Amino acid sequence: MKNNMSLFNQASLPVQVPILYSGRIAIRRLIHACLLALLLSGGIAAGWSATFPLPTDGSNMVGQIRVITPDPSNTILDIARHYDLGYNEITAANPGVSIWLPGAGTRIVVPTEFILPPRPWTGIVINIAQRRLYYFPRPKGKEAATVVTFPTGISRPGWSTPLGKTRIIAKFKDPSWIVPKDIVAEHRSQDNPNFPDYFPPGPNNPMGMLALETGFSEIYIHGTNRPWGVGMRVSHGCVHLYPENAATLFSAVPVGTEVTIINQPFEVGVRDHVYYLSAAKPVSEYPGSQMSPANQAAQAVVDYLTRHTGSIPDIDWERIRKVADSQSVVPVPISAGAPTLDQIIDAIQPEKYDYPPYGIDANDAGQPANSR
Repeated sequence: MKNNMSLFNQASLPVQVPILYSGRIAIRRLIHACLLALLLSGGIAAGWSATFPLPTDGSNMVGQIRVITPDPSNTILDIARHYDLGYNEITAANPGVSIWLPGAGTRIVVPTEFILPPRPWTGIVINIAQRRLYYFPRPKGKEAATVVTFPTGISRPGWSTPLGKTRIIAKFKDPSWIVPKDIVAEHRSQDNPNFPDYFPPGPNNPMGMLALETGFSEIYIHGTNRPWGVGMRVSHGCVHLYPENAATLFSAVPVGTEVTIINQPFEVGVRDHVYYLSAAKPVSEYPGSQMSPANQAAQAVVDYLTRHTGSIPDIDWERIRKVADSQSVVPVPISAGAPTLDQIIDAIQPEKYDYPPYGIDANDAGQPANSR
């Protein structure tokens, strides 16, 4: 999101709130100190993270596919948020299933198996096309290395997030937002004539309640007051997270953490000597998107295998074409003779999903009452 922001200082609470406007700082007022102090100290549930041990056997894949059967009160979006998935991931994995009424007993595929971004696995890596963030915290002592991964909302057409390397340069609690004039004009021209030019801190702020500032001008990683848009193209360049995921990331990531932003719609993985391919819809503003999806997928496979094996093993090229056409976010085995994705999913014993739905109260920048 392009921002002129006012943000809580990271120092001990309570603090005064500076406004960041055209690079100048002015003192604002005290707000939300108690709420944020509780949130960050653990007094409020800090959310749930999809955390996996990093593979040590040469694989670059983590997690596993689940299949669940929901009760009638849950939507597809409730299920996605519970498992730290975005709208794009849960709907792509379940074509033809109603978003609002999936139906009791319906087998819902939960695509919580991920192909990791290219090494080195350090800092934060955001794959724009995949609409997913990966955080590789430094292990402490003899702890095993892990990866934490969250779905993201990405930029709308015309507001591209820059690619490349930067760092987290500041952390802010409870931002307010002085809306840039071009964003105000855009909203007011789109049947929203009363769109405000200022949002105070709080649960209705589009910036959410926690924000990480990157070294890219006006690009933040932050929560959102419209969490059901995570997984969609919703921002003005910033990276949106579910509020509970923003809280988890905010508390874990130190200032100075390296951030790498990439755009790789096709990811190649290997696990147990079987090669996999996952696909996301190419983002048209970035280089390479003009190639056909099938050609992009084939190129990604050739590049990966050449780089890691020095040769091209026996690959099912017809499956690669199908993955490209279907834009399967679920990693699909592409080694010749490997089981098909349908065979793998059919063999999974479904789990009953009976968590309560998030409800309308979870549709703002605050953490939901039933954060796990």
